[in-house]
Amino acid sequence: MKVLVPVKRVVDKDIKIRVKGDGSGVELANVKMSMNPFCEIAVEEAIRLKEAGKATEIIVVSIGAQQAQETIRTGLAMGADRGILVKVDGAVEPLTVAKILKAVADEEQPGIIILGKQAIDDDANQTGQMLAALLGWSQGTFASKLEIDGDSVTVTREVDGGLQTVKLKGPSVVTTDLRLNEPRYASLPNIMKAKKKPIADKTAADYGVDPAPRLEVVKTAEPPKRSAGVKVGSVAELVGKLKNEAGVI
Repeated sequence: MKVLVPVKRVVDKDIKIRVKGDGSGVELANVKMSMNPFCEIAVEEAIRLKEAGKATEIIVVSIGAQQAQETIRTGLAMGADRGILVKVDGAVEPLTVAKILKAVADEEQPGIIILGKQAIDDDANQTGQMLAALLGWSQGTFASKLEIDGDSVTVTREVDGGLQTVKLKGPSVVTTDLRLNEPRYASLPNIMKAKKKPIADKTAADYGVDPAPRLEVVKTAEPPKRSAGVKVGSVAELVGKLKNEAGVI
């Protein structure tokens, strides 16, 4: 069974985000970029499936600028077999990503697609669900546990009330949550081996997808700075401030 793992290049999770002076977006110049943390979890889960004999090949695919090849190499160093880079300049919206991934899936015919539940740059949490709808596949989102038995997939999901377990009929789309696993670090020998693993260069046009954005970002702004706290002399004064100043009761 093939496993397809989409990965995204984002600003490193440990970097403090800075908004551009003109409010057109966040500053990306001279900023450390890395693989989206949820995507790392997806790659790790795919590797574990292969180590358990459930998967035969892991294909990592990324959609974005040429620099996204570095993100694919990270996945290859972790243990994936080959990569696909779909070059698209500028921001790529979730629906565009889902359409491209559908075309890739139609070409590669994977048994399961594992991807992060969301990217930490836009927090859209849409691509997995859109992809499952376009493919007509079953889906399990926010997975904290994944088990494969033949052509069925059992996913334990994290929901507001606790955990929910669903059984899916393959092929399936599964999106990963934080508690699914702990991604491994790529060893130096594997990093060297990854340089020889193949990465196919594609474009959105190769898959018949128009990457033109349908949404316009009007403004990007930092959250308001937190004001200093104040001491109150009584419960009545506290209630009054919460009601009249904060407006929370």
